[in-house]
Amino acid sequence: MRSMLFVPGDSPRKFEKASEGKADALIIDLEDSVVTEKKPEARGLTLAMLKGRPGPHQLYVRVNALDTGLTLTDLAAVMPGKPDGIVLPKSQGGDDVRQVATWLEALEAAAGITVGATRIVCVATETASSIFGLGSYKGCSPRLAGLMWGAEDLSASLGATEKAAGGVFHSPYRLARDLCLMAAAAAEVAPIDTVYTDIDNLAGLEQETRAARRDGFSAKALIHPKHVDVVNAAFEPTEAERTWAEKVIAAFASNPNSGTLRLDGQMIDKPHLRAAKKIIGQTQIGTPPP
Repeated sequence: MRSMLFVPGDSPRKFEKASEGKADALIIDLEDSVVTEKKPEARGLTLAMLKGRPGPHQLYVRVNALDTGLTLTDLAAVMPGKPDGIVLPKSQGGDDVRQVATWLEALEAAAGITVGATRIVCVATETASSIFGLGSYKGCSPRLAGLMWGAEDLSASLGATEKAAGGVFHSPYRLARDLCLMAAAAAEVAPIDTVYTDIDNLAGLEQETRAARRDGFSAKALIHPKHVDVVNAAFEPTEAERTWAEKVIAAFASNPNSGTLRLDGQMIDKPHLRAAKKIIGQTQIGTPPP
């Protein structure tokens, strides 16, 4: 999983166009991209999109935040379409995941879905208070598959006048980004980088994505189809990285009872093995156990 492209839940046309691309996942959005009066219509359209499944993409639905009172209505409307996962915005911590997981259990049973199959990705840094809940995601639910950091709503929560300058985030947003990355690592779920809003600046997008991959993010959220190929390419390992990873995995496969090994004159241990598996894509957002 490298790219997760947002698509408005009230636009089958944009969904069809997005489905023609190579995003690993499409996030059908019922939150920010749909005005209040169109949300009931968007729920029905989203269900039709889910049932249509035009391509190999994983399909997620971003529901409205828990504090809106709309979340359960969103879930009840879309779960018959068997989405691969739910994106929960403005999440405050593990308790929010547990609440959504409880609803999903009942809705999965009603829709004939294997209980536990629907994953949850949280947008985990959209309010000032959410930063203090990042440590609570570890162990909160086997459904939790990823933590995404977001800057747009955080800016409003902080009362900030500017998020970045010269393509570089200011310190509050770098803090949120880094803490989300660490929270995802601690919870052993996918860390997902925020959207890039300068739509036509593909060089800037590539630079930001490569920095995200360098630091440990495994995927990036996107708001425009033209960003997909750039992001997918930026997350691909280099030939040297792939060769190193394959050698590390082969070394441990040949010595399954060893905790440390010597490879090309260097000591390697299990953290190197985990890094190698991540490089070649053996660890990614996946289906949680039922």
